[in-house]
Amino acid sequence: MPGPISQHGPDRSDVLEMLASYGERQPDQVPETISSLELAWLLHQIEQRYGEFDVDDETIAQMSTVTGALDVLRSMGVGSGHD
Repeated sequence: MPGPISQHGPDRSDVLEMLASYGERQPDQVPETISSLELAWLLHQIEQRYGEFDVDDETIAQMSTVTGALDVLRSMGVGSGHD
């Protein structure tokens, strides 16, 4: 079950936690590479926790790793209260 909507953006542990909830894994079992199904899950979890946000296909392509996803989320200001 998603946590409350946050007023700060996700950090690496948040992203790993969201990905771990897909497949019922521990965060330390999440690999760096994100599959397309995991990415769809992650995007859904982000919207649930931080509110809706728009991403295009090019941006989604940059989210194929945990680090890439975190970089995109930070650059978009997800959860920081900026639109």
